[in-house]
Amino acid sequence: MKIIGIIPARMESGRFPGKPLAKILGMPMVGHCYLRSKMSGKLEEVFVATCDREIFDYVTSIGGKAIMTKDTHEMCTDRVVEATQKLEKQLGHHLEIVVNIQGDQPMVHPEMIDAVVQPLIDDPALVCATMMAKIKSFQDHDNPNRIKVVVDKDNFALYMSREPIPSRKKWKPDTIPLPMFVHVALIPFRRDFLMKFGTLPMTPLESVESVDYLRAIEHGYRIKMVLTDKETETVDTPQDLRKVEELMRTDPLVRRYR
Repeated sequence: MKIIGIIPARMESGRFPGKPLAKILGMPMVGHCYLRSKMSGKLEEVFVATCDREIFDYVTSIGGKAIMTKDTHEMCTDRVVEATQKLEKQLGHHLEIVVNIQGDQPMVHPEMIDAVVQPLIDDPALVCATMMAKIKSFQDHDNPNRIKVVVDKDNFALYMSREPIPSRKKWKPDTIPLPMFVHVALIPFRRDFLMKFGTLPMTPLESVESVDYLRAIEHGYRIKMVLTDKETETVDTPQDLRKVEELMRTDPLVRRYR
């Protein structure tokens, strides 16, 4: 199958300006994400999609592939749509699956990418999937920088929010299990649905929650959630960056590309 990964990255960020080029163990964060994603056995190629020349120049300096996009995109998936359209023109053929790999996932494991892509390979009816992990603490559950997700019995997303969902107000630890999951930003799209996604108008909940995957849910599409137990952290703030750097000091995967 023609499967590629696209890492959307931009320097402008309200919570952490310049985040993609912030260094972890001496290497810009987007470099870790790119080189680790390249290890996936499912991806034919990986590209960084950016509107910033600094990011483009860095990626190409390490032998990576980058593509320039507009600086007007509000949501990262829209940047991936534009990059896919440009790449298909360059390649001369349509892709089949495009994986949106968020650039603030410097601890991404190639096995995670392989696992989240597999449901789309196995089931032609699936148009989109993404990953989740169990929330380990109430602090993470309350963290507005983390996207929480509630799923149905078949692990399809019901809702995503930066608020602590499901509510703990009526939770009785001894009698009621409380499944709490955090979104892990690896999102494979079937190509035709990705193009369709790009034509869908932004939705109210998407705008309020600042979660672009709600656009698909609000328009009636199903998103398959894949659970991972891999140790990984998202970088939203400088404090997260320092935490991730300490975790990655002992990460054996780092030695394979540094």
